[in-house]
Amino acid sequence: MTTSWLESAQDSPFGLHNLPYGVFSTAEQPDRRRIGVAVGDFVLDAGAAARAVGAPSVLLDADTLNPLLAAGRPTWTEVRAALTGWLSGEQHRAALSPHLYPVGEVTLHLPFEVADYVDFYASEHHATNLGKLFRPGTEPLTPNWKHLPIGYHGRAGTIVTSGTEIVRPHGQRKAPTDAVPSFGPSRRLDIEAEVAFVVGAGSELGKPVALADFREHVFGVCLLNDWSARDLQAWEYVPLGPFLGKSFATSLSPWVVPLDALEQARVSPPPRDVEPLPYLDDRGGEPWGLDLTLTVRLNGHPISRPPFASMYWTAAQQLAHLTANGASLRPGDLYASGTVSGPEVETRGALIELTWNGENPVKLPDGTTRTFLEDGDTVTITATAPGPDGTLISFGEVTGRIVP
Repeated sequence: MTTSWLESAQDSPFGLHNLPYGVFSTAEQPDRRRIGVAVGDFVLDAGAAARAVGAPSVLLDADTLNPLLAAGRPTWTEVRAALTGWLSGEQHRAALSPHLYPVGEVTLHLPFEVADYVDFYASEHHATNLGKLFRPGTEPLTPNWKHLPIGYHGRAGTIVTSGTEIVRPHGQRKAPTDAVPSFGPSRRLDIEAEVAFVVGAGSELGKPVALADFREHVFGVCLLNDWSARDLQAWEYVPLGPFLGKSFATSLSPWVVPLDALEQARVSPPPRDVEPLPYLDDRGGEPWGLDLTLTVRLNGHPISRPPFASMYWTAAQQLAHLTANGASLRPGDLYASGTVSGPEVETRGALIELTWNGENPVKLPDGTTRTFLEDGDTVTITATAPGPDGTLISFGEVTGRIVP
């Protein structure tokens, strides 16, 4: 494995085997946004680094990742190789050192301009649990669930970067015992721990993206919390699905881990008991399950560790289905996995499952309990994946605090 001259990058989950991309600013120049690469305990100003080694790049000098996303896979591979070379070659130490900023001293921003946003529903465990809660006495999964990756189109304009405060949303809510609906702040505010995929190269309208072309279009992976107002959602979602209960805010982690960094994390998806239609049939092709382990913390206390390897539908299948009708892709499109949940209680990725719709409150170390989120609560989601030679890859974190 390639090593770096930067001491803090050795044995770090932000080592040369990772090198995720983000956008940052400094206290000295708060209005100037720059592309950064996380390495060890630092953020490398990628554009300044390129100039310092005599290889200036308009893509790395941008104030958002979108131009790099649009450049396509050959360029992504070339840029990643260049960054690895600069950070491993001792001859570049003097030139690059002035462009390294301690990660704790910079402000991280939304790393790219989100074009369109799609959220899927890919965990069989999550879908089964919600089916049992919402449709007791019937088959938990809907008839279509194992034939296609179910999803909905969300609101790109309310995707916010990690650390943004989340204002408790207002809307209509009607409990089963209420005669009529009322309007007010959500009483059942929830989380959804998810993994998101960032589209780089676009596609032509009318031409679906095949399973085998997943790698050509997806640039990288990040973490996402799809905040959910369950009481608003329960009243409004029939017959058209999620709307105000979801669209008020979706939090995204500031680091985009390149797809190329996740080769050692690739695994086969779980066995499927329904044969997929040809355009979704990944048997015999490249496996695109990913062995990520998420940790969900509420006010600093771990409450769940969802395993992403258990997801029934892969990101490649989701992209193939997303474009199966000819829908086009644009650089900056974002699509999320849906709630990541495993088979055990302690691996469920949403409070509605963890507390079984409020029946079994989560107990916190301070003696308090939660069924759903209260004002002042902070939720943080982190994740790791296996890297080369026993290393770990970190995805950073996505965090948000609830305010009235």
